[in-house]
Amino acid sequence: MSELYRASTTAPVNIAVIKYWGKRDPKLNLPTNSSLSVTLSQSDLRTHTTASCSPNNKSGDSLILNGESQDVSGARTQACFRELRALRKELEDSKSDLPKLSTFPLKIVSENNFPTAAGLASSAAGFAALVRAIANLYELPSSPTDLSKIARQGSGSACRSLFGGYVGWEQGSKDDGSDSVAFQVAPASHWPNMRAVILVVSAAKKDVSSTSGMQTTVATSSLFASRASETVPKRMQEMQKAIQDKDFEAFGKISMMDSNSFHATCLDTYPPIFYLNDVSRAAIKIVESINASAGKIIAAYTFDAGPNAVVYYLEENEKDVAGVFKAVLGEKEGWAGERGQAVEANSAALDKAIADAGIAVGALEEGISRIILTGVGEGPVKTEESLIDEKGEPTS
Repeated sequence: MSELYRASTTAPVNIAVIKYWGKRDPKLNLPTNSSLSVTLSQSDLRTHTTASCSPNNKSGDSLILNGESQDVSGARTQACFRELRALRKELEDSKSDLPKLSTFPLKIVSENNFPTAAGLASSAAGFAALVRAIANLYELPSSPTDLSKIARQGSGSACRSLFGGYVGWEQGSKDDGSDSVAFQVAPASHWPNMRAVILVVSAAKKDVSSTSGMQTTVATSSLFASRASETVPKRMQEMQKAIQDKDFEAFGKISMMDSNSFHATCLDTYPPIFYLNDVSRAAIKIVESINASAGKIIAAYTFDAGPNAVVYYLEENEKDVAGVFKAVLGEKEGWAGERGQAVEANSAALDKAIADAGIAVGALEEGISRIILTGVGEGPVKTEESLIDEKGEPTS
């Protein structure tokens, strides 16, 4: 049998605090505004991907995600394949002794350790892992910034998952998208005590996909233009300063205001898009109660295009933030690990938060399916753990 070439990587989820919404070029996934996110720890949320190729593969390109075959004929996936193959071919043309991997079909196997298509940024981690794994397979010298241009074409926010820590995505202005790239605002080590508790409202697929929602919002929302041209540029500068200064109150206020602004444009879309539900609003009420009890912002909610709440906080405030959610949701899946068991509640903060939040407590208890405790983390990591065996078949 001819040699089988394999490479594996893991890639993280990122959750934006300045939201990307709207495209100036849908084909190239060029955004109408810049965005900024926190890369989350891969020990809690990650995509593990193995890319392989062999001259013996006669069946064409293929992708298996979580044990299910996926269609790879779509424009987004094909764009990533095409760009990466072109870079590999440049290498092969410059070094005649290199194997012609660019001519072999790709077999890719990928697994998520979190619900797919439920508002947990699965496509961002997925395309970041796919691009990084193929880049490793092809032994490309490309930087994360270079690769972010490719990952962006698969899923816009995937470009941010090629970096760890705090990551921006510059909207750019060029028609070819060459200046629409991700950049690291600060590494995870700059502000390592950032934590998040994710309240998973539903693992069901969204009613309105992000792509469809964006197109409708751009076409119909009167709020959208001012958000893209005025609100977001100002907040990008403010958020980068908050991160550099490690100013959580500023970070938290901007995060919550931008989440509200994003969902306001969704509501202003015709017909309106409702990504939040009653359980989401209950989570907002609990966060407001926590902050009122503390007398300052120590917890910050943000919602992507889905109902799940991501609540950021600093490690030193864990009792007053995660501790309150544990007291309310302690029976839910997600507290069993070492980190979850270590969370304790500040009883005074809990009593006040529950008293202030009122009916929201019951809505949370009824509507949350599981919680995920996580924190700021690193970018893609090369791994020797392969999802494809030596015969070219999936390991499971």
